[in-house]
Amino acid sequence: MLEAYRHKILSLRQQADVRNEWLKYRLDHVLPELMKREGFDMWLVIAREYNEDPVIMTLLPQPAMSARRRTILVFYRQPDGVVERLTVSRYDMPGFYQSVWNPDDEPDQYDALARVIQERNPHTIGINISDTFAFGDGLTHSQHTYLFALDKNGDLRHKMKSAERLAVAWLETRTPAEIMVYPGIVEIGHALIAEAFSTRVIQPGITTTDDVVWWMREKMQSMGLAAWFQPTVEIQAQDNPFTAINIKDAGRKVILPGDLLHCDVGFYYLGLATDQQQHAYVLKAGEKDAPQGLKDALAEGNRLQDILMHNMRIGRTGNEILADTLAHAKAEGINPCVYSHPLGYHGHAAGPTIGLWDNQVRVGGSGDYEVHDNTAYSIELNIIKPVAEWGGQEVRIMLEEDAVLQNGVMRWLHGRQTALHLIG
Repeated sequence: MLEAYRHKILSLRQQADVRNEWLKYRLDHVLPELMKREGFDMWLVIAREYNEDPVIMTLLPQPAMSARRRTILVFYRQPDGVVERLTVSRYDMPGFYQSVWNPDDEPDQYDALARVIQERNPHTIGINISDTFAFGDGLTHSQHTYLFALDKNGDLRHKMKSAERLAVAWLETRTPAEIMVYPGIVEIGHALIAEAFSTRVIQPGITTTDDVVWWMREKMQSMGLAAWFQPTVEIQAQDNPFTAINIKDAGRKVILPGDLLHCDVGFYYLGLATDQQQHAYVLKAGEKDAPQGLKDALAEGNRLQDILMHNMRIGRTGNEILADTLAHAKAEGINPCVYSHPLGYHGHAAGPTIGLWDNQVRVGGSGDYEVHDNTAYSIELNIIKPVAEWGGQEVRIMLEEDAVLQNGVMRWLHGRQTALHLIG
């Protein structure tokens, strides 16, 4: 039962300690390599309180709730490869960033930033502006204006380049410690679904899909897990066929024997997100198992997962992976739809887009970004297959399980659904 996992949830103080240890490692070991890879001597991350850059909260030590006033972080890669970490901000962050601004001596914050840049004289400065990635587009219009106003002699403008790839790389890269802990977080998500799809929660003929949705929300809340989207539960049955992937609350809501249930649920814990979709079958009187046609459909969904995972290799773009996966699946007689995405600090996280549910041809921009090692993904997809026991009516199996690419090999973080949950 899910309750057995409650003791695994650390106190807020313990969670902050763990996340700060991870942050120190990332700043010391991950960031220098990424700045070198992407070709930046300096990276500026500038944000205002309550209008945070998407990256900055992952750079601040816990228990940060927001940027304070205007927070300016400066990362400078020195000739020896060590990254100097500075804050041109009123509030100090000892152990993480060295403060280089005293407002009593130097009232203007941007003048202080200009001094810091001039003293270090970087060749290439990364700023968070992007047409492609929201994660790399956190520099607001006003702060961009102030920043470029420093360029009185035209010395800085040619040095400033979009740091979109650096921002994405920072967000998508998982450390060994994070990868070690991630399976246990995903396991809690599996336990949540298993209990939701059981007679401990569902009484056929009475319980509605909304009841199950709110049970999930309340259970996550009580365990200290933060839902990052409202869960969903849908019904497919002979009298209730699938309508459209983006239509919620369609059709019947009361759960009945013979229903195929689908859920989509995800939460944050220790700053990392889960995102999972699974199915359950509600047994009719006298049934001991689901119809074979539904089990066959699930197996076909599993096969599509295998094909996609096989195609996810370092250096390949999301669009290349999508095209090869769809071609391979169709050659095997599968009716596929692939819309997988990175997972990590965000649910729909930074990294390559591998299809969209409404675009199975080519995703411009983020679909052209390549897969890197030490990254995590939600393997999200669906197949459509007719079910003989339902008179040939089509069923859509929508699956989503969490996986990691480590040392060039894709693997599940905590397994996947290969058998329907049975209720009854």
